[in-house]
Amino acid sequence: MKKPLIGASLALLLGGATALAGAAPASAASAPAAVAVDFAGTVALSNCSGSVVRLPASTASDPALVLTNGHCLETGMPSPGQVITNRSSSRSFTLLSSSGGSLGTLRASKVVYSTMTDTDVTLYQLNTTYSAIQSRYGIAPLTLSASHPAAGASIKVVSGYWKRIYSCSVDGFAYRLKEGGWTWKDAVRYTSSCNTIGGTSGSPVVDTATGQVVAVNNTGNEDGERCTENNPCEVDQNGTVTVRKGINYAEETYLIPACFAAGNKLDLTRSGCALPKP
Repeated sequence: MKKPLIGASLALLLGGATALAGAAPASAASAPAAVAVDFAGTVALSNCSGSVVRLPASTASDPALVLTNGHCLETGMPSPGQVITNRSSSRSFTLLSSSGGSLGTLRASKVVYSTMTDTDVTLYQLNTTYSAIQSRYGIAPLTLSASHPAAGASIKVVSGYWKRIYSCSVDGFAYRLKEGGWTWKDAVRYTSSCNTIGGTSGSPVVDTATGQVVAVNNTGNEDGERCTENNPCEVDQNGTVTVRKGINYAEETYLIPACFAAGNKLDLTRSGCALPKP
């Protein structure tokens, strides 16, 4: 995992050195126009990054959701096979402006869903609505795509913790990504320019063609070790293991919308819901 960081002191020390990793300007007339991606809608946690997200069918009056990693959960990382739902939480999040400035504090009412099995995701429900956030701060949520990300797609990884944006492409997909005792399915592999670090955990991965969230940043192989913590390995359908030192990964989020009913209510029994169940 991209290790959660304890406290924000290191971020404050390094804040002045933050730089945005922008995509090269388009020169070909036929190149598709990219959606401008900034920090609006992202949040900083005490130890990770995250974003205020809506489902494709969410309405303005629904309770807002925050997306981050399962391993960023404030009570500790879920064990392999563990799924947490509808647990009370009062965790706070710093909401960022488009330029990365602090707009105010949002607060959770509960952990809607959290797991590190098959995927690495935590979804918090806030004690406020999308419309209230829009009215007070002028910030709209990011939308979770209901479609599988595409190989070769241009993406940006937006870290609210570091106030840094990484630009790269989807290099491909790991059939299984193993790290310590955890296994994730169909993980997104970045090209090398998304050299994410600790604290970027939970960052939304945004497809620049649509502006929608297609994955959540979660890990990378730091030392070239094989399948150990902070050194995930890829395992293909035949069981062949590949280690890619210095390469980073994200977990797809397209499965999430099918598991929510109207009003942003989690329903793991819905037809088409493939998220792990408790």
